[in-house]
Amino acid sequence: MHRSLSNLTQRIDRVLLERLIPAIYRDVEPVTVEAAHLPGEPVPADVGLALPYAPFAVGQFWGPAWSTTWFRFTGEVPERMRGGRVELIVDLGFERAGPGFRSEGLAYTADGTPIKGIEPRTAYVPVAREAAGGERVEVYVEAAANPRFDGTVTQLGDRETAPDTPLYRLDRAELALRDEEVYALVLDVQVLHQLALELAVTDPRHHEIRRALELMLDELDLGDLTGSAPAARKRLAGVLASPAAPSAHRVTAVGHAHIDSAWLWPVRETIRKCSRTFSNVVALADEYPELVFACSSAQQYAWLREHHPQVYRRVAEKVASGQFLPVGGMWVESDTNMPGGEALVRQFTQGKRFFAAEFGIEPREVWLPDSFGYSGSLPQLARLAGFRWFLSQKMSWNQTNRFPHHTFWWEGIDGSRVFTHFPPAETYSSELSGRELAFGVANFTEHGRSTVSLLPFGYGNGGGGPTREMLEIARRVADLEGSPRLAIRTPAEFFAEAEHEYPDAPVWNGEMYLEYHRGTYTSQSAMKRGNRHTEHLLREAELWCATAASRTGHEYPYDELDAIWQETLLLQFHDILPGSSIAWVHREARQTYARLADRLETLIDAALAALTGPGSVPLVANAAPHPRPGVPALGIAPAPADGTGPDAPAVSVRTGPDGTVLDNGLLRVRIATDGTVAAIRDLVADREVLPAGAPANVLQLHPDLPNKFDAWDVDEFYRNRRHDLTEVTELTVQADDPRCVRVRISRADRDSAYVQTVSLAAGERVLRFETEVDWHERETFLKVAFPVDVQATHSSSEIQFGHLQRPTHTNTSWDAARFEICAHRWLHVGEPGYGVALVNDGTYGHDVTRRPPGDAQGAQPTTVRLSLLRGPRYPDPDTDRGAHRFGYALVCGAEIEDAVREGYRANLPARRRTGGHPVDPLIEVSDPAVVVEAVKLADDRSGDVIVRLYESLGGRARARLRASFGLAAARVVDLLERADESVAALAPVTVEGDAVDLALTPFQVVTLRLTPARA
Repeated sequence: MHRSLSNLTQRIDRVLLERLIPAIYRDVEPVTVEAAHLPGEPVPADVGLALPYAPFAVGQFWGPAWSTTWFRFTGEVPERMRGGRVELIVDLGFERAGPGFRSEGLAYTADGTPIKGIEPRTAYVPVAREAAGGERVEVYVEAAANPRFDGTVTQLGDRETAPDTPLYRLDRAELALRDEEVYALVLDVQVLHQLALELAVTDPRHHEIRRALELMLDELDLGDLTGSAPAARKRLAGVLASPAAPSAHRVTAVGHAHIDSAWLWPVRETIRKCSRTFSNVVALADEYPELVFACSSAQQYAWLREHHPQVYRRVAEKVASGQFLPVGGMWVESDTNMPGGEALVRQFTQGKRFFAAEFGIEPREVWLPDSFGYSGSLPQLARLAGFRWFLSQKMSWNQTNRFPHHTFWWEGIDGSRVFTHFPPAETYSSELSGRELAFGVANFTEHGRSTVSLLPFGYGNGGGGPTREMLEIARRVADLEGSPRLAIRTPAEFFAEAEHEYPDAPVWNGEMYLEYHRGTYTSQSAMKRGNRHTEHLLREAELWCATAASRTGHEYPYDELDAIWQETLLLQFHDILPGSSIAWVHREARQTYARLADRLETLIDAALAALTGPGSVPLVANAAPHPRPGVPALGIAPAPADGTGPDAPAVSVRTGPDGTVLDNGLLRVRIATDGTVAAIRDLVADREVLPAGAPANVLQLHPDLPNKFDAWDVDEFYRNRRHDLTEVTELTVQADDPRCVRVRISRADRDSAYVQTVSLAAGERVLRFETEVDWHERETFLKVAFPVDVQATHSSSEIQFGHLQRPTHTNTSWDAARFEICAHRWLHVGEPGYGVALVNDGTYGHDVTRRPPGDAQGAQPTTVRLSLLRGPRYPDPDTDRGAHRFGYALVCGAEIEDAVREGYRANLPARRRTGGHPVDPLIEVSDPAVVVEAVKLADDRSGDVIVRLYESLGGRARARLRASFGLAAARVVDLLERADESVAALAPVTVEGDAVDLALTPFQVVTLRLTPARA
């Protein structure tokens, strides 16, 4: 037979868009509108409702960027709407934009009770399901004028630079009667139409659905949609009732609303986004009892508890009923590349403790759908925190290589494994469309071994969450021929089934490196330095406060440390620490880091004063886990102890036409007249550290305009052009202290100025650098290069609680894609018998390369570069403009053990003070391979001492930990400081007096709980 001679798809699309969807509301009634405008910060609801309101009309403009307008809508349900479903429809000027990215609001009753969010895809407020007629309507909407960002350079990212021009127009405000049959028909048609478009034209089911849709259209009277909709629906009933094939893939659908804790909006707006989205969810949960909604980030619950207690109480009710699901167990969905090891621990412990205290719930799945790659330390930390499963989907963003699995075991650097799933639909914000469902099935890599996958649905990033349309779709595709079976279930139910079905899933070892967003290791330099500095100040504060509490009875500041940790953890959110938020976010973050540093310095000073007592004895406090000359690890000793030792020879200086030569008997360093380091002779190893003719500490500029996502990305072609900074405006030698000689080099280039200080101290094989930059470059990448004369096939980079190796070659596309990598305090390259480490005190981006391509014979040197600054213009057009300081050092003749030690020393400088007496360490560890990462008092305020340590070299170690106090008990606990037999079995210990003997496997993290003997 002949097929239809007209285009059926076009016919369906037009009838849907032009006739059916507009007819969902078949009758409308205008309401009275009044408004009160707030140019500044938001106010609580009771204040907003009491503002002086003035008449306002549909069509008027409102809302300069970041302002708030309170609207009051009043009216009366007309008699003609009696018995029907009546809703207030409010269009704040959405222009069909996605939810959470433009204007949005929260609706309240007249007594200040939140109702639900008002957003582009959910712009209604329920008035009556069965209207009585004559009912009085009074609804208030707190409307936020959040500007939309589309990738263009703009000053809208900070209220301090945004113009006062109103951004939005109130486009609609009216009572509307919903036509239930037309609404249901729209959903029927959308589900079937989308399904048919995904089915192959050779599939009979495709044609069966298309024929039913054609008959539906013929049945529909476009002049009487209300009257003909029931009959039109009957034409579709048969194809909607046809069940899925027995072998159909099964999808677990989970309501979701990934809300970035800051991104294209400030933190204060995230607080309101949470109130809007969570109000939507609890309202939907009343109407759709099958809804389950997964929500991570304890921080967001804490905000809701503080700022919107009424919504929080409703959320708590839905948590108790099992519809609102705390997942993830982290304080925020953090970045996992740059936070330190102890910070990742606290992400888990702070999040889990909050959920346990507030709801009696302990999530078992780590939930990080949008972070920019995943550290190889995470599996061990997750398991030690009581997690078994891991969810993400971000690896689907890889630019070069397709990640090979959707369901698999992820193995960390220590061998721990978590059962992991990536939703094959490759989204955490599904609309449950036919295309997404079909793609998820076609894309799933585990067919034949696994039959289930997970799909988070609901508008995300800016919030919004699930809609009633999505839930209606879920009902229709639950068991529908041609579609996967879909059931709304909890993530825990999915993971338990998936693991049971596929216990021998493949294993992915090590980090999950995202081949994208590599610029986030460098963008917004102040975030990186602030994070590193705060983490180490927290370490010091906990160490000295715990020591002071144990020794002197000094009051341990539990609440203050908790509050500081929570603020620090928030700033590790995956769009704050990576530097990919608007200017407002980073301005506030810089202020927060400064404030936290002041608070921590006060805590440290008070604890040290309590420990050392009054007096004028010069003392040095060493919070590092390794001793300094004359100062034990974690202890306080008499000065002088500057790291060189009192008997170290002086540093000699010679200046000639070829530059300045510094010599301390261990290293001989020549600094050329252009300010670069021309040569380093390791006098201990009797070899040159640098290749001939290849200077080090060379500042290099590259053009930096990635193809997409300015603040996020660095593309490999940036390397094609390079400008070395070799012009010197001033070079001076500072030799007034013969035990540490400095050479100061000043440069100016384009609009920026650079001052570098190179220093060599007595008694060290370490060449130190301090670089100060007054940065005014745009779309420019600043690196500093260190070519070293070692043939390294791989580099070793510090990550949390260990390190990992990455190839320096580009044999495969996987190797080539790692052209920018993340390292913490150090990066090491070496060959058997000799190595070099580059340590730093506040940066993360690096690259490691071999000699450029070309004809070469013999050993090939290796170049390590540290990434210092970028100049992206979006979303913050003034990223990093201003003054910066970077500290880094080249450690010559370094093994991994030396790199670990010097990395800690660079980030935990000795503190000099006066007091009454030195202080022995609270605990000591015998093996330098076993590193103490944290010393604190137990969170349960029992007075027990918590010591977290790890094996740092990637081998096996035996160590004795000795406490300076009597021990009543010592046991291995999980990260939440709880007894756990499975965790304790991993690290059996023996206690002998005040000593604890333990054996560690490679990169093993052990948390010891030491109970002091009490009189």
